[in-house]
Amino acid sequence: MTATRYAEFLERKTFRDLPSGLDPIEPNAMLYPFQRAIVRCAVKRGRAAVFADCGLGKTFIQVEWAKQIGARVLIVAPLAVTHQTITEAAKLGVSARYVTAPDDQPGIAITNYQRLAGFVGAPYDGIVLDESSILKSLDGKTRGMLLSAFKTIPNRLCCTATPAPNDLTELGNHAEFLGIMSFKEMSATFFVKESNGQRWRLKGHAADGFYRWLATWSVYVRRPSDLGFDDDGFALPPLCILDSSVDVKGAPNGRLFQGALSGIQDRVRVRKATAEDRVAKTAEIIATPGQWIVWCGLNDEGRKLKAMVDDAELVEGSMSDDAKISASARWVAGESRVMIAKPSIYGFGMNFQHCHQSVFLGIGDSYEQYYQSIRRCWRYGQTKPVDVWIVTSNLEEEIVRNVRRKEAQAEATAAEVVAHVRDHETAEVLGATRQSDAYSTDRATGGAWTMMLGDSAERLREVPTDSVALSVFSPPFVSLYTYSNTERDLGNCRDEATFFEQFAFIVRELRRVTMPGRNCCVHVSQVPAMIVRDGWIGMKDFRAATVKAFQSEEWIYHGEVVIDKDPQAQAIRTKSKGLLFVQMDRDAAWLRPALADYILVFRAPGDNTVPVKADLTRDEWIQWARPIWYGIDETNTLNVAEARNEKDERHICPLQLGVIERCIRLWTNKGEIVLSPFAGIGSEGYEAVRLGRKFIGCELKPDYWRVACRNLEVAESEANRSRLFTEPTP
Repeated sequence: MTATRYAEFLERKTFRDLPSGLDPIEPNAMLYPFQRAIVRCAVKRGRAAVFADCGLGKTFIQVEWAKQIGARVLIVAPLAVTHQTITEAAKLGVSARYVTAPDDQPGIAITNYQRLAGFVGAPYDGIVLDESSILKSLDGKTRGMLLSAFKTIPNRLCCTATPAPNDLTELGNHAEFLGIMSFKEMSATFFVKESNGQRWRLKGHAADGFYRWLATWSVYVRRPSDLGFDDDGFALPPLCILDSSVDVKGAPNGRLFQGALSGIQDRVRVRKATAEDRVAKTAEIIATPGQWIVWCGLNDEGRKLKAMVDDAELVEGSMSDDAKISASARWVAGESRVMIAKPSIYGFGMNFQHCHQSVFLGIGDSYEQYYQSIRRCWRYGQTKPVDVWIVTSNLEEEIVRNVRRKEAQAEATAAEVVAHVRDHETAEVLGATRQSDAYSTDRATGGAWTMMLGDSAERLREVPTDSVALSVFSPPFVSLYTYSNTERDLGNCRDEATFFEQFAFIVRELRRVTMPGRNCCVHVSQVPAMIVRDGWIGMKDFRAATVKAFQSEEWIYHGEVVIDKDPQAQAIRTKSKGLLFVQMDRDAAWLRPALADYILVFRAPGDNTVPVKADLTRDEWIQWARPIWYGIDETNTLNVAEARNEKDERHICPLQLGVIERCIRLWTNKGEIVLSPFAGIGSEGYEAVRLGRKFIGCELKPDYWRVACRNLEVAESEANRSRLFTEPTP
């Protein structure tokens, strides 16, 4: 029964978002098989994201989802995309209408992001964010409204081309809008800030957990074969990027921009100063027959080019919605040969496969705008090779290099993400069986020790009842993906409640295996609360929570000892503002004492039938009976270097050998069994064997288990050698 309950707990503990939608019906046969599979999955989930590359039919997917998910659904899209969506919906036989305010009509309504404030509180069954990567480009007020004001809509879908997988803000915005996980919780769970504090990176052990979690609420696909389908009909034509650099001899205000451009102001000045030359070069390029789209960055650039090209449509942000839509419609219909617009107007979501020639009249640092603008023409469904001209000046070479660097990085990262999520994704979308995570067990023994590899909640069941004289250990605490990636790791808990629920399985087994009247020594310290994880700075009483956990399993709280710590060493190691001299000078209200360690002593109920003859002198007892243990050498630990994995986020922190020695000599007889359910590299076992006791240890991580076995072999060899020279010869 206990084994079943523990297996159920581990399943619940896994980071995943459970489906909350509807049972899907078979989608429209016009959709490709991979699109139908995505629709079925998204309808069942209710809250989902479709991260699919340009041309993979996100519009069909979202329209079919909206048709199935409820009687009233709102689609929010960039203005230029709204009427295109209506046209695409009609191909599926679905009626969708453009609205500027909520109404009572059932069906699919479509509006644009600029009008979204008027829809807050409207009773829709579902909402779709088309081109949802725009979330990070919206002003803070609109983005904040999206993330908070639409939580009452039960079903939510986000659709965008594959987002930057290393863009924490973009992924966080999606997860938060969908109600999967807050940005703060996501970053604290799977990411860690670099040492310079400027950017986040995925924790070394978090990769599999992160991608598995991502696959429970999103589909990340660049081509159908990423989901196991055929790529027929989804081959992109050749893409040719053509650089054209205008040689500018000088620069504005007599300044030569050789080397780095120092920020946005320099970039704008250079762009304005070189506009005439770049416009002239662009006009020369687009004189080639055929339709063209020109992406400009400044209004003045577009106007200068329009003055030089008779058959061009110029679309500006100040134009009315109707004027923008009419201009693009004339160009798509072939009534005008050239369209000039900023990427912010037509760079997202539009299907311009009829055109295979485009020009960037200058370029900014945004890789996303560059990528999205190119993909308006170079997308699945394009039948001709696509030419893209990049017209810049020699003063802007740094910007071009920056975008190319981001492009190469994005390509490599996207390929890595697809490789990571493929198994998880096919399991979620297609219901395929995914190979379970690796979990191995093993056992090694010596003359006086046994080391079990595996989950102590399970391996402790192999230890006989009432056989252990003393347990000594330091449990991990909530520190996600610090040392391993498995849900079996007690440290990999999203909150304290989950931690103590799992810890209870171990505390219960410790109670069973411990001799009546004997003790369990638990090494703990208080846990700081952090802004990034908890939203506040302060202390969490881990010590008191541990006492409660043991008392809940019928242990008797027997006593405790405080272990003195060096505040200066702690300040250097943790950089805690409460200990720093600079904080004392700035505002001493934030200062706090250093964190002590504690040994909490719990006694198993019942009478001890084997009296313990303490292995210490009276003078030692005078010192050890004090409520605070002074003189513990913080550096007296086993060597951890050989156990550290390159993915470990922190050094393993073994318990000081002096603390372990005192516990063993105080509360056990020679020859009795000492146990540690979190043996790590074997510190408790090392001291137990060295002091003439037996040892049983459990360790989940194979790297640490192997090092522990070697340390126990060393301890046993030293103990045997010591006895050889100290015991009398018969």
